[in-house]
Amino acid sequence: MLKQRSIKSIVKTVGIGLHSGRRVTLTLRPAPTDTGLVFTRVDLTPPVEIRASALGVGDTRLASVLQKEGVRISTVEHLLSACSGLGIDNLYIDVDAEEIPIMDGSAASFVFLLQSAGFEEQDQAKRFIRVTKPVEVRDGDKFARLEPYFGFKLKFTIDFAHPAVDRTGQTLEIDFSKTSYVREIARARTFGFAREVETLREIGLARGGSLDNAIVLDAHRILNNEELRYSDEFVRHKILDAIGDLYLIGYPLIAAYSAFKSGHALNNMLLRALLADQSAFEMATFDHLSEPAPHAFLYTHKAAFV
Repeated sequence: MLKQRSIKSIVKTVGIGLHSGRRVTLTLRPAPTDTGLVFTRVDLTPPVEIRASALGVGDTRLASVLQKEGVRISTVEHLLSACSGLGIDNLYIDVDAEEIPIMDGSAASFVFLLQSAGFEEQDQAKRFIRVTKPVEVRDGDKFARLEPYFGFKLKFTIDFAHPAVDRTGQTLEIDFSKTSYVREIARARTFGFAREVETLREIGLARGGSLDNAIVLDAHRILNNEELRYSDEFVRHKILDAIGDLYLIGYPLIAAYSAFKSGHALNNMLLRALLADQSAFEMATFDHLSEPAPHAFLYTHKAAFV
């Protein structure tokens, strides 16, 4: 049986919010079976819980933001990407500010934190959402699509007319039956353009952004002193984001995802379109070892992509 998974022990870290610039303490705690991923604003009285949910996303400007009765938890996608990549089904996520800390701009710090806590196999079957027919959303020339596939595969194309980005691959396909989330995706950092920074800060965003937590480009080059972590780090980060955005549906997907110039808004539209068509998906478990299970999830769950 493919079992649900949580962490063994409580772990904590401190960082800053990318958009708020505020110091944030993040605490991850084990959660019982069938809890899902539950965020809690512990700085509020009383604390406010917000479950990871595609329908709970209220803002997608440069991040995925969960909202409930006016309470926000922003920039959840990198942590959720790490949870997806490591097969975490149940987790309590406590924060004392309105944003998950950005750390180094990738999911690597969250992977390290989760691995430090250890993993706990739980005595309930892992539940999946299996896509049974294609679903697609479009916005001009941009699109995001889910279609049936016995595993988890993502193909993403970016389109940035910038010399530094042009020198890297702008299309990448990753099949997680054949590759490792930790090695191939987790370390890819977020990126942005120096010309946009002042505009973003004027509307209250990117106040915590720096060369320590993002790849920053001017009109011609990368401003960071260090080399890219991957030759095609830009498109890999977009896949990292997409994995986190897709995990807001609450369960791992058995599907192929493909996108052109997609972002948080279109990814959320895709999940909402899927959930609105009950004929497009079904819930699935693999209760018995004799049942065929997608290799991607056998690999994820047993090897944790190390």
